[in-house]
Amino acid sequence: MPVCDICCEELVSESDLKTHLLLSHLENVMSCPFCSLSGVSYDELNFHIGTAHEEKELDLQDTLAADDSAAESGQRSSADSVQNQTYPSPFITDALTVKLENSSATCNSGLNPASPLPASHMFCQDNRMAAPNAGIALTQDQGATSSIKSSPRATATPKGIKKLVGPPPAPSMNNEKDNTTEHRKSKQKRLSSPNKEKLFSCPFCSLVCGDCFILQEHVELHLQHQATSEGTSAQVCSSARNESGLQLYECPMCSAAFVDNSSLQEHVELHLDYGTAAAAGDLPEDIKLVQQLQEEEEKKRKEEEAKREEKDFKQLQKVFGMDNSGGYRRQMERNMERAVSRGQMAPAEFHRKRAEMMESLASGVDDSRTRTMGVLEALYEFYQREARDIAHVWLCAETDHYSTSGGDKGWGCGYRNFQMLLSALKRMEQYTAPNTLPDSLPSIPRVQALIEAAWAEGIDPQGASHFNKNLQGTRAWIGATEIYAVLTAHRVRARIVDFHQPTGPRNTHPRLFEWVKNYFSLHCSRGSRLPPRLVKTNLPPIYLQHHGHSRTIVGIEERKNGSVCALLLDPGCSSGDMKKLLNSNTTAAFLSRMRKFPGHLKHAQYQVVVVEGVLTPEEKQDRVLHSRMLRAERIP
Repeated sequence: MPVCDICCEELVSESDLKTHLLLSHLENVMSCPFCSLSGVSYDELNFHIGTAHEEKELDLQDTLAADDSAAESGQRSSADSVQNQTYPSPFITDALTVKLENSSATCNSGLNPASPLPASHMFCQDNRMAAPNAGIALTQDQGATSSIKSSPRATATPKGIKKLVGPPPAPSMNNEKDNTTEHRKSKQKRLSSPNKEKLFSCPFCSLVCGDCFILQEHVELHLQHQATSEGTSAQVCSSARNESGLQLYECPMCSAAFVDNSSLQEHVELHLDYGTAAAAGDLPEDIKLVQQLQEEEEKKRKEEEAKREEKDFKQLQKVFGMDNSGGYRRQMERNMERAVSRGQMAPAEFHRKRAEMMESLASGVDDSRTRTMGVLEALYEFYQREARDIAHVWLCAETDHYSTSGGDKGWGCGYRNFQMLLSALKRMEQYTAPNTLPDSLPSIPRVQALIEAAWAEGIDPQGASHFNKNLQGTRAWIGATEIYAVLTAHRVRARIVDFHQPTGPRNTHPRLFEWVKNYFSLHCSRGSRLPPRLVKTNLPPIYLQHHGHSRTIVGIEERKNGSVCALLLDPGCSSGDMKKLLNSNTTAAFLSRMRKFPGHLKHAQYQVVVVEGVLTPEEKQDRVLHSRMLRAERIP
């Protein structure tokens, strides 16, 4: 006789079974006995149990097979009194009081919630369940104990309900075997032909489902399995504890944590619901509104960031003199016009100075209005007179000081230091050969033109691209690489040394001072003789560059206690202040401004340019070819 797979009711024929399924089950709400899946069709429920609870199906088949064998032997021994027979202990105890558990009791009873169960042993989640052909009635009160009206043996089933196994109504053995075989074949046929739809994969295991609702219920099984604190297969979601000692449960899809399992389950369901709706393109109105607000906020943020970057870039261009606001000539004219408007300069004097400036710019020769001569000679005389705490002093060759003027104030330090270096080189015979340095000291616009000519020869193309190969008419800063380029173009052997990081405590650079001392002292050593206390060498000064400013090193002191200090000429010092150095009465006071100890130089990086002779045409060509990637000597 056919048997209903859901409620185990036996029907007379197949047509009666179909009618029973349609009226009793298909028109009602179908639900899985092992999880909270509901609202699906009969085929979907069969497929869900056969895939999500497969292992449990195999275990329960073996248990029921053993129970059926025992029931058959009992039927053969007492077929006449089977309806009234009372089973011995412990089956009587199990049948008298059956405690209905919730879904978590399934895990506690030793069953894995993720293991499947066969469709032939499914039960509806109803408050009442009946098997009239077996003569069994099970009534359930909400939260109370179930009472069994008959006393057949009870076996464990899903949801904590115990299935009562009673003797069959005595059909023939052959018919039983035929029905069982036919039932299994029809079940295998249903399970082997699932609907081929879009596949959804489980984030916890390798299960793939064709229905998002089945996947949702399957994930809930994982969560129940992880939240169960009892049983051998139970695992805690997270061992993290908050400050108060409460156990936290972490979401497997994000970093959220919850204090109880129910809140975590609701949170994960939101993840799954949102993912399903997003895949189908059917999002709720509130979620669409949130997405729209987020997109508008992101667009507004990008616009503000673009405006801020543009503003910073323009400010940076202004700082470095690349904002097309005019160069040396235009700045000088504005300063003189401002002086006239304030009454500090007469109009006639304005026109006279402007004419002189235009004449100097046309000739390309500096007007020498900011030059101070005799600086090294005054230092040499001072150290001859007074040197109480000084053990050794080394000075460079005679060098003139050039200070910034109204036309280059704030950006012309690099050009002025280059003029200081040229003033020393032009006094040396080896650098006055033809095709080397210019005959006269160039003005700042002329220096800009010389640097552009060096770029045109192919020297330092990377630096040229930084300035877009244009310096004339701008207030752009220059550094060590531009000084190297123009010296190489005039066949002067130059070298860049990069002190790229501090080498002493508190961001100091003792290696820089040691290198400067060796530069001056090693060229003057004569065998094993002790160096004299005061030495005026024939070496050119050193161009010193750091972020935002540059200066010129013209000498170094070594004290009796072993400390050293460098002597620096600063273009920011005016010509009037430099003349104080020439006065013997004020030399000592002004010299303190030139002395720089290691504690005074604390910038992150320093670069020096040192001149070491003249290049041959072949050496110059070789340097031009190898200056595609200009590299400095790094110390340390």
